Amino acid sequence: MSVDGETVDPDDEWGVAVIATVGRQLKLRREAVGMRAGEFGEAVGYGEDLVYKIEGGKRIPRQEYLDRADEVLGAGGLISAAWEDVKKVRYPKKVRELAKLEGQAVEIGVYECNSVHGLLQTAEHARALFEAAQPPYSQDDVERMVVARLARQSVFERDPAPSLHFVLEEAGVRRPVGGTMVWRQQLERLLEVGRLRNVTLQIMPTNSEAHPGLDGRIELLKFADGTAVGRGDGAFNGRPTTDPKQLRILELWFGIIRARALAPGESLAFIELLGET
Repeated sequence: MSVDGETVDPDDEWGVAVIATVGRQLKLRREAVGMRAGEFGEAVGYGEDLVYKIEGGKRIPRQEYLDRADEVLGAGGLISAAWEDVKKVRYPKKVRELAKLEGQAVEIGVYECNSVHGLLQTAEHARALFEAAQPPYSQDDVERMVVARLARQSVFERDPAPSLHFVLEEAGVRRPVGGTMVWRQQLERLLEVGRLRNVTLQIMPTNSEAHPGLDGRIELLKFADGTAVGRGDGAFNGRPTTDPKQLRILELWFGIIRARALAPGESLAFIELLGET
């Protein structure tokens, strides 16, 4: 993952175009109000060198940079709005494509270590997560992200249905994101999805031994033509991979995780009991 201030992936043509366009617009607006780069840099709280690099499409601007530039240049929100496209460029092209691939996969396997996975979240749970971000998103941004996240859940409506396997850490399921009512609704959603014939949902107990997923999330997607793509936070720099050797490693990890987690029936019983507390 690229972080704020880094360069966009040169192989990502759309990303390069977005950053170049945003940079050009920033430069045109700065020049239109008669501000030099150094003067503008002082006003937004960044160095002159970074101003030139952002305007030249060489660096990815932070959200705070765009918001401050919008204020300084009196753009009325037009510069701030560019964050919608810029934030997507912060992630490698293949990561952005992963969501699309979910809609094509015949089998999806996911281990989630920190929270309830996005495909399983209720709208209220997702909203609470987005609203907890710092620096905070605008409410409009929050609502757009909630809609986008829920749109991914159309994977459950596909016919024929894909085979879906989820393993969630107990701690993430116990966390009352959004408050008690939202948390209970989220538990009900887990039970609802976990009872679907094409879904297996397992809970990894907190008191379990160390396992390969402790470095972060693991995702495996398999397709009808026999190809696959996978990603693990703790493997291969966190980038998606289609390499057969690397996929076998991720499959091994996911297999070990599933074997050590509670069985699907035990997991649903655990969630039911948790909801009664």
